[in-house]
Amino acid sequence: MLIKKMLPAAMATALLAGGVVNQAQAEVEISGNVALTSDYRFRGISQSNDDIAVQGGFDVAFDNGIYIGTWGSSVDFDLDSSQGLNGSLELDYYVGWASDIGDSGLALDVGYLYYDYPGDSSVLEGDYQEIYASASFADGTVGIHYSDDYYAESGSFFYYYADYSFGLSDTLSLDLHVGLNDFDDADVFLSDGDSYIDYSVGLTASYFAVDWSLAWVGTDLDGDEYFGLDDLVDDTIVFSISKSL
Repeated sequence: MLIKKMLPAAMATALLAGGVVNQAQAEVEISGNVALTSDYRFRGISQSNDDIAVQGGFDVAFDNGIYIGTWGSSVDFDLDSSQGLNGSLELDYYVGWASDIGDSGLALDVGYLYYDYPGDSSVLEGDYQEIYASASFADGTVGIHYSDDYYAESGSFFYYYADYSFGLSDTLSLDLHVGLNDFDDADVFLSDGDSYIDYSVGLTASYFAVDWSLAWVGTDLDGDEYFGLDDLVDDTIVFSISKSL
């Protein structure tokens, strides 16, 4: 996701080292990530015109649970150039709080996320914001996102999802995901219907200090429900290589 911005020298050094910075007795952890994926699928729909995307980002986490970060990806929305949804970059900015709840095994995560699409020349606003919350227990997570005005001014939007990961070995996991995309007014975003389901089943392996992922990703949409663009919503295999810094 994220395109890295310039960091102050001390923070940049910590990022490259995957390290921790102590400032005014507060522990600050800097981390980063880069990835290459065969198709950038977001909530089941291709954001890269069914093509390769380059992604990366960084996060700053404080010992009180507060974190901030940014993430970016190449995108291709030139499918509807008459509407001007033709930017080539997505930049996300987020801030939140995450913490374990005592020794219960339960972890909570709440925050704010802003999606920015520099270069869009659309009359419709591509940028939008979401608030989110999730709860994790053992290997499972359930969560919700809410936007008061989703992408391309498509109105209020809720996203409900559940994830579960099975550790098959020390280096291999089976990852399951399902999400419900619920629109208040889907006429802008969907040509038919007001909601859809996305899902994925994937394997992630860690070898040579790199994560390798192969996933079956899809939706219950067909081309008629998404402006005749079957390739962008049909089930597909996505291969990704990522590296944490």
